Amino acid sequence: MGLASLFPLTTLMFLNFFTDNPSSGQMAHIITGNMMFALVITGLNVVAQNISQQKHQGHFTFYASLPISKINFILANLARGAMTSLPSFCILFVIGRLVYDVDFYMTWALFPATFLIIMSVVGIGAYIGFWSPNQQLTSMLVQALMMLISFLTPVMVRIEDLPSLLQLISRLLPTTYAAETLRILLISGLTQEVLFNAAILLVFTCCFYILILNNLDWRIEE
Repeated sequence: MGLASLFPLTTLMFLNFFTDNPSSGQMAHIITGNMMFALVITGLNVVAQNISQQKHQGHFTFYASLPISKINFILANLARGAMTSLPSFCILFVIGRLVYDVDFYMTWALFPATFLIIMSVVGIGAYIGFWSPNQQLTSMLVQALMMLISFLTPVMVRIEDLPSLLQLISRLLPTTYAAETLRILLISGLTQEVLFNAAILLVFTCCFYILILNNLDWRIEE
């Protein structure tokens, strides 16, 4: 958790030094981008590698011998991933807000939105971990995705600043809608665009869950 917070935090500080007299809007964009960066590190990278390690060390065989349903096993791994991701996500929010004195719009909608944002990213990591053909490929894949998602999609930058091809690819990733939802909520509060993005995140989360459920081998009777 410490390293997951440290990397985005150093990036947050660097971008603040690099940006000349940033406005409150720019700082809010940088802070929320680094919150998403921390989430990608833990929710995608760490979750995928942890589940892959369990799979290839034979832990799944042991769990399948216990009176645990496949659904509960998947939900437990998703919940664990969410709990792993939440601290660094919140740490970046608190530090960014206090250190850079940015006033965010605080609303009750942040709680369900944060849950959806985290689960949509954890869903990617969990699916990759359950699918994993071997640990080496999983490690290479999630690290490449971490860099791609963090720096070549609208996590750190605005989607308008990206080339057309990257804009198109970005629209196929839940992190784009997660970052937009977080920024709009913290800057403007609950809007129609937030509700639209939240609905898309819910669809992504459900799709990843269904994919995991259909591809995870469990006991023969199931």
